[in-house]
Amino acid sequence: MGAGLGKESLSSLTGTGSYHCAMIGLDSSGKTTILYRLKFGQYTNTVPTIGFNCEKIRIGAESGSKSHNFLLWDVGGQDKTRPLWRSYTRCTDGIIFVVDSSDAERLEEAKLELLKICKLTEKHTVPILVLANKQDLPCAMDTARLEKGLGLGELARGVGWSIRPCCAVTGEGLEEALTGLHELILKRRKSSTHTGRAPSASKVKASKKVQRSHSHHY
Repeated sequence: MGAGLGKESLSSLTGTGSYHCAMIGLDSSGKTTILYRLKFGQYTNTVPTIGFNCEKIRIGAESGSKSHNFLLWDVGGQDKTRPLWRSYTRCTDGIIFVVDSSDAERLEEAKLELLKICKLTEKHTVPILVLANKQDLPCAMDTARLEKGLGLGELARGVGWSIRPCCAVTGEGLEEALTGLHELILKRRKSSTHTGRAPSASKVKASKKVQRSHSHHY
């Protein structure tokens, strides 16, 4: 894992009916762990991503509700790979920005990178899902502090966003977060189709506490 398309062929990944979303964030925030937790339904040991990973994710099928398909592009977060974010977020249905809730020292760095990519995509009003990962760790910051620290209130008017707590190791909060992103995407499409105008800014916050553990995230 780390430089390929996973186990599925490119033709199967680029089929119709999927929402294409770029998953970005600083290195070690847990993006790849999230991707394969969603894909396989269990914790998978990962290595730092050099390049990207891509997987087709289906959510909602087991709950009996209508399922949704996402094509998630997990792009490396190291300094040398962050310039790639521009290409992956240019024509996408949604952006997933993963932040390490337990790393207060890098919160400002995460804020600068998030605002930078939002500036590039704001004219397209691409909805943004912020995943507050590692909520199981004792030093994890809550979503209110992260919202302020990441400057989410500074996003362009008309850009819908949501911040959700999660734990990549246990999977808590992940499917609910993608369901929330799906709603933001539909709202954006509906508004653009019927009014021809950008959707009004919206935000969704969740403060559900996840169970703490001593697991590691990558």
